[in-house]
Amino acid sequence: MSDEAPKSAVELAMERLRKKDKEAGEREAPLSEAQRNAILEVKRIYEAKLAEQEILHKSALQSVGDVEALAALQEGYRAERARLVSERESKLEAARKKP
Repeated sequence: MSDEAPKSAVELAMERLRKKDKEAGEREAPLSEAQRNAILEVKRIYEAKLAEQEILHKSALQSVGDVEALAALQEGYRAERARLVSERESKLEAARKKP
């Protein structure tokens, strides 16, 4: 019997993904300093944008009087948040791929 502790589900999944990437010919390369800095900058910017949207949303909620306006406000907030998250993810992916 092995002295190693059992692996978690996350560790097992990561091993399978690495094996799949290796079979597909993809290689794991460490990020350069410039890439890490670009990723940190994107995260910082979008964290601020999301916080700003949340503050604006909470402020707008205080002035809403009827249910229909509340529903429209909530939907607009969800859509804007989804757009920002999507935009952030695409910029993070671009920063990871940039040499």
